[in-house]
Amino acid sequence: MALLNTPIPTTYRGRFAPSPSGPLHAGSILAALASYLDAKAHHGLWFVRIEDLDPPRESPAAAAAILHTLENLGLHWDGPVLYQSQRHTAYVEALQELISQHLVYACVCSRQTLTVSNFSYTGICRNLNLPLHTPAALRCRVTDQKFLCNDRIQGQFMQRLEHDVGDFVIRRKDGLFAYQLAVVVDDAFQGITDVVRGIDLLDSTPRQIYLQEQLGFTPPRYAHVPILINSKGQKLGKQQYAKAIDNVFPAAELMAALTHLRQEPDPTLASANPAEILAWAITHWDIDKLKGIIQIPEN
Repeated sequence: MALLNTPIPTTYRGRFAPSPSGPLHAGSILAALASYLDAKAHHGLWFVRIEDLDPPRESPAAAAAILHTLENLGLHWDGPVLYQSQRHTAYVEALQELISQHLVYACVCSRQTLTVSNFSYTGICRNLNLPLHTPAALRCRVTDQKFLCNDRIQGQFMQRLEHDVGDFVIRRKDGLFAYQLAVVVDDAFQGITDVVRGIDLLDSTPRQIYLQEQLGFTPPRYAHVPILINSKGQKLGKQQYAKAIDNVFPAAELMAALTHLRQEPDPTLASANPAEILAWAITHWDIDKLKGIIQIPEN
């Protein structure tokens, strides 16, 4: 199904997709660098996508600051930057396809109801047949089918969607499209063959594979890298006031990230510039060094 005029990839195509809710920090640089190195080590292309789907949580200057930091680190992308805020028509088209398959229903459950039901949605609104134009979230209906992801780092990861997650939101009550739908549509549109990202997103992968199947897209390969966590076992991020990347000393930031990625950078690179560090890192990139790290970040 040529839903979005998806290009046919002829080579490795990777991407880094930050949300512009603040500047890049050490944790986000790990994902950016890992995805960049894996793409370039495969002589592939690397794209940047700004996931600006949630205006209330975004900073107007953050997107430009993110791109500036990437350039300062020498992480130059191929092709134009894709902004999800400009992709509304594509998401509507995908939503209509799912509606035509009778996979979408309106959900009026309150936040309190969802909290009581814990993580897995129990399908309270599934058979109410509420009009889709009702002021409500739109959920995608799932089955109890097992979805298996053969992750290049984490190995096999399996979910029974109905039991472990339940029907999930693809458009919020406020009309904004949810991450799960947008990321699937845009990965297909950009012809992404390989997704390298943080392990905190591993749990989302079966839902994305499910949507890819319903929309006729070929799933990319996945590799979920370890993330930085704080002393409480939480993901290091903007909510934990993670310190922004130091744009004055980009070489030091790259060396620290390579060390966290277990790439054992040559100590003589300490006085090198970003281009020299990245050239060494591409040649010596070994994603297998990240295997076997047991890490389950807390929310």
